[in-house]
Amino acid sequence: MLPLGYALRYRPPLTQGRFSTSRSSFPMFTSRCLPLAAAVTALALLAGCANNNPYDTQSQSQGGMSKTAKYGGLGALAGAVAGAAIDHNNRGKGALIGAAVAGAAAAGYGYYADKQEAELRRQMEGTGVEVQRQGDDIKLIMPGNITFATDSANIAPSFYAPLNNLANSFKQYNQNTIEIVGYTDSTGSRQHNMDLSQRRAQSVAGYLTAQGVDGTRLSTRGMGPDQPIASNSTADGRAQNRRVEVNLRPVPGAQGPAQTQPQY
Repeated sequence: MLPLGYALRYRPPLTQGRFSTSRSSFPMFTSRCLPLAAAVTALALLAGCANNNPYDTQSQSQGGMSKTAKYGGLGALAGAVAGAAIDHNNRGKGALIGAAVAGAAAAGYGYYADKQEAELRRQMEGTGVEVQRQGDDIKLIMPGNITFATDSANIAPSFYAPLNNLANSFKQYNQNTIEIVGYTDSTGSRQHNMDLSQRRAQSVAGYLTAQGVDGTRLSTRGMGPDQPIASNSTADGRAQNRRVEVNLRPVPGAQGPAQTQPQY
């Protein structure tokens, strides 16, 4: 039996599995880790906020953060983690370097694509051409009723002006590949529709090339009645399916902070 006074003063050690607040219980969270945590947090926030893009009003109004900010913030976070992993001796410094490089590259592309999207929306307003942003890609949807006459691959003269604007934009923003895809409805034979859709895509490509767009950036495909966007059982649905789509995709490695910005 222990003396009463000793028993009151004695505190048994914590057993395994119980929580302890001593410094030894947190061997990984030391002062050496603080620069890494600070770098990851600060650089991810700064990369997302540094580019106040006046062109990306649509993206900001819909989601509260522009695509540029999202690309930059995510790029900085990934770069910070990678940089810290590489530089074991100075994780904070490695995180800062990795975040700066990756964040700048991601935000550089985002800013370029945001401006291109905004310019295309401005130029195509009121023409009937729909502009969609799909991640890194930009898609233009040209309804068949404004681009071609029925069962014809000859571009309607009324559509020359919108195509001229597109050609000027493609020459100004030249860091994209341009895929032109023709579609038809399901009326008629499949072979005829496949051929017609290919000829329509080639007509658009030929017109753009004649306006000075680099032909090496262009490719064409005819999809015929495949991949309809509406039902072919109604006249309105068939009209929607008769279309030409232009897909703009970034040239790998072409965008970045050193990219010369288009002049206005």
